[in-house]
Amino acid sequence: MTTQILLPKLGFSMNEAVLVEWMAEDGAQVSKGQPLYAIESEKSLQEIEAPADGVLRIIEQAGETYEIGTVIGEIA
Repeated sequence: MTTQILLPKLGFSMNEAVLVEWMAEDGAQVSKGQPLYAIESEKSLQEIEAPADGVLRIIEQAGETYEIGTVIGEIA
């Protein structure tokens, strides 16, 4: 089963965020709850945890701005 990694909405008025960095490489084994990536929005930096166990497939690259709800990766 594949779990999509969506750019989360962390604030009421948040429409987009910068994907600052991935903390695991494409193809890496990740565990639910481990820090997976960091986003920046409205001058705050937030680390987001992996939603599931599995192998990470990165879809969107760090350093770019994405709209909330964008699929930025998958865990299979």
